[in-house]
Amino acid sequence: MVVKKPRIVIIGAGMAGLTAANKLHTMTASKDMFELCVVEGGTRIGGRINTSEFGGDKIEMGATWIHGIGGSPIHKIAQKIHSLESNQPWECMDGNLDEPITIAEGGFIIKPSIVDPITMLFNTLMDHAQGKKLSDSASDTENSELHSYYHKLAAKASNLSTTKSVGSFLRQGLDGYWSSGSEKNQEEELKGYGKWNRKLLEEGIFTMHENTQRTYTSSGDILTLDYRAESEYQMFPGEEITIAKGYLSIIESLASVLPPGTVQLGRKVTRIEWQAERNHEPMNVENGYCSRPVKLHFCDGSVMCADHVIVTVSLGVLKAAIHDDSGMFYPPLPSFKVKAISRLGFGVVNKLFMQLSSTYERKHEQSKGLFPSLQMVFHSPNSEMRHKKIPWWMRRTASLSPIYNNSSVLLSWFAGEEALALESLKDEEIIDGVSTTLSSFLSDKLCNGNLNSEKSNEYEVKFNKVLRTDWGTDPLFLGSYSYVAVGSSGDDLDAMAEPLPKEKALASPPLQILFAGEATHRTHYSTTHGAYFSGLREANRLLQYYHCLEI
Repeated sequence: MVVKKPRIVIIGAGMAGLTAANKLHTMTASKDMFELCVVEGGTRIGGRINTSEFGGDKIEMGATWIHGIGGSPIHKIAQKIHSLESNQPWECMDGNLDEPITIAEGGFIIKPSIVDPITMLFNTLMDHAQGKKLSDSASDTENSELHSYYHKLAAKASNLSTTKSVGSFLRQGLDGYWSSGSEKNQEEELKGYGKWNRKLLEEGIFTMHENTQRTYTSSGDILTLDYRAESEYQMFPGEEITIAKGYLSIIESLASVLPPGTVQLGRKVTRIEWQAERNHEPMNVENGYCSRPVKLHFCDGSVMCADHVIVTVSLGVLKAAIHDDSGMFYPPLPSFKVKAISRLGFGVVNKLFMQLSSTYERKHEQSKGLFPSLQMVFHSPNSEMRHKKIPWWMRRTASLSPIYNNSSVLLSWFAGEEALALESLKDEEIIDGVSTTLSSFLSDKLCNGNLNSEKSNEYEVKFNKVLRTDWGTDPLFLGSYSYVAVGSSGDDLDAMAEPLPKEKALASPPLQILFAGEATHRTHYSTTHGAYFSGLREANRLLQYYHCLEI
């Protein structure tokens, strides 16, 4: 009798799935231990990593940054394969670009003396929420005193009984700032700012930073972002950088070791049958029988049996699966898994790329910069002072910047409801909405990044084309990345990582369904390196089970 090799099927050819496949293959290829297969529902590898081009520049439709280079496995791979240098222009090649101009609706450039204290307050509050100690980076006494003062405000806000979300904590910190004795000048009218007073400007600047934070976390509303869990999230030290040759180069490197045919594209799984308890009879597969405990059904009607399946689909897909009457899993997932999937947050973040028109480029080709890096401070949506023609979806984006200095491609980030709205808009509606916004903010006076009242009517911005991502409605993802929502905790992330069946029941084959992906990592969720670590974890779990790896 021929003994069959264990068959391991990995669902999803993103960072987690290909990391697991890479590890399993490199550790056991010489022993020819497993049948290994990666099935991908889409037509490409990479998952939420998707390097592309727009306007002649390399861009990232999905994952963009290596979040800290100190100890990052992604950075190590990028170094090893020489992906950090390129002759072709790429997104964020200048890091954080030039110092942005902070400008208020109506065309008012806000002085650093107003912007900087609120920015420092916001950053200090976030440092406190994330468990960072009082920064000693401020070299002068005044900044050190301010940091200490803001940390005291943060400590006071965190002790309030209403502090359940990051959003409520931030607002309590801002209220504390306003009521701390310096509020006497908050309502004063400022010269040169129209109907804006100091408190309205500070409110708008603070909101701008909140909107940026929403894109960092993918929480459409930071009032849904759990405060207690925020300090569990871990960042690598060092700078945050992009990958010159594209994030896809990391994916291609991981996949390059796999034998031809290991990765199968266009193989969308519609149903996963597993055995919570061992059936008395083997599964019937067409004309024969399947002795393996898991059976996968594909959209084309074909099936595949496996001993172990590593599921790396997004949390968004899992959320849809537990509410789908057809049932992606049969029998349905156990309640502990369903509760974790339900409680955790999974949001939408989309990027909007816009190419400046060729006439605009020619007009400004002699200038030092085609377009300035803008931070935008809006009136509140219900304010009578707001520009009525600025669309609502623009009011919750925080910035509009070239993707690198002097690039003709501009980038803006969107999260939550406006990110979803962006996916349904026509290109002409987007161009019109952005142009209307810029007409209010630039107010015909911001020329080549400088305020110049003598050059009115010369600053007209036109776009050739736009490109927006669609992570929210893409059925293979249904969102961007996970966060710990109010009502959930890091324990839910751990529950996500639990293999099935959970109990080592004598009646059921072990490790039938394993779970990997960024939403299964307690301290590095929402990141590519979190997905990488999770893929390693599940590969190692199987290698330990088959005694290929020391525990």
